[in-house]
Amino acid sequence: MRHQCKRHHLSKAADQRKALLRSLATELFLHGEITTTMARAKALRPYAENVITFAKKGDLASRRQAAKYIFDRETSKYMNLETGEIFDTPQEGQKLPSQTVLRQLFSVIGKKYATRNGGYTRIYRLAPRRGDAAEMAMIQLV
Repeated sequence: MRHQCKRHHLSKAADQRKALLRSLATELFLHGEITTTMARAKALRPYAENVITFAKKGDLASRRQAAKYIFDRETSKYMNLETGEIFDTPQEGQKLPSQTVLRQLFSVIGKKYATRNGGYTRIYRLAPRRGDAAEMAMIQLV
């Protein structure tokens, strides 16, 4: 029986659903907020909060677990790992690593929510999408 197995299936096969959630979570951590349909936002919320919980732990095992749930994309910026500052160009006299989503998750987002016990995301309802009138939502990091 399927008792207590509620999950948002999004009318997709398991591999497609995992890829979609992984992509949405990566963009959420990169930009701080994204606009998507209400069903996808509701499916993304527990997925993203689980990854943020890994980031709060901060150890190597958690970093490897979180890497399974997001795409570790590089941006065109550089970041200071100690302070979390982001620079557009490499600074004189400093050797700064390039900014990736995983580095930003553990050095900025994980420290930001260190004292918070859950509830890292917020969902706002938006006007229906023009064309197919799909219910739209904006999900953002609190």
